[in-house]
Amino acid sequence: MSLQIGFGSRVRKSPFHEAVVRRGATHMTVYNHMLMPSSFGDPEEEYRALVERVSLWDVAAERQVEIVGPDAAALCQYVSARDLGGMKVGRVRYAPMCNHEGVLINDPMALKLGEDRWWLSIADSDVLLWCKAVAAERDFDCMIFEPDVSPLGVQGPKADDTIADLLGEWVRDLPFFAFVEVEHEGIPFVLCRSGWSGQGGYELFLQDGSKGVDLWEAVWAVGEKYGIHPGGPTLNERIESDLFSYRADCGADASPLEVGLGRFLSLDRDDLFIGKSALLSEERRGPARRLVKALLPGERFSATSESPWPAVGPDGQWCGEVRVAVWSPKHESNLCLALVSTEVAGGAFVTETPAGEKLQALHLGYFAE
Repeated sequence: MSLQIGFGSRVRKSPFHEAVVRRGATHMTVYNHMLMPSSFGDPEEEYRALVERVSLWDVAAERQVEIVGPDAAALCQYVSARDLGGMKVGRVRYAPMCNHEGVLINDPMALKLGEDRWWLSIADSDVLLWCKAVAAERDFDCMIFEPDVSPLGVQGPKADDTIADLLGEWVRDLPFFAFVEVEHEGIPFVLCRSGWSGQGGYELFLQDGSKGVDLWEAVWAVGEKYGIHPGGPTLNERIESDLFSYRADCGADASPLEVGLGRFLSLDRDDLFIGKSALLSEERRGPARRLVKALLPGERFSATSESPWPAVGPDGQWCGEVRVAVWSPKHESNLCLALVSTEVAGGAFVTETPAGEKLQALHLGYFAE
């Protein structure tokens, strides 16, 4: 008998769930305590749609932490390892967050909606609870809550055409990591040029969960002539594009310096932020591990890896683990990300699949650098 997994009411469904099921979703994962589609049954076609046409994603599980009040900016600045000072309203900044030991706990986008109003658009961890605790302990004057906001992703080379047909030609002039508030046929959302692919596109942050199916169908209707296809964050494309996935690529015990996010840290800023002392110490001594991208020659993987695989260095000793592995159409080879010791990073290592097959990794480079 095959394993069945049941979902109760504690695992929430997105406002787009009904439309996603109707379009043939076959696989779901759980992200931020919500169901998130992970496949529609044909990964190759989902990849092609993303890199050649336009793909429509239910990414409502990319939840928002809203911070409002006189100290909203100060709190965001304190929890972010990247300097958010000087940001203009309507702009976005990628903002890794660490705990006091310098361990990465999330890598949200910070959206500045007003001088005293921010969203942290989060990866898979409980940032809402973290921010509430930090604000209480440091007596920041602000409210912190999860708003009724659910992103819908429109990604791919035809994303501009699709959204221009929906809203008008003006959307083509929206800069990367900029956003505007929009209402389309009674559906309120924030339109942001962003998304978790290297192909470009938009995220539509729906601000009324009751309108989820309406927004999905409106985008679908204008995208049909461009070959729109349902999809979601695509493992092989995002690795090819050097896009980091918190937890998947590092577990929950890595620093941003280990996983290639150093350029997004502001370690030279004068003000204090959580993790600053630990990160400065690590920068001086150098990270103990590095996230690397490598090819794994051999028979094409029929599925993605579901758990880490051990990595063994030239001396025959364990040196880390392969975090994710998948077939890459771009490289016409199996592709992986591995978090390995700095001594091994940049060179050869061997991994072993769950079936017992030993594969020699061919180094492609340090991830995201």
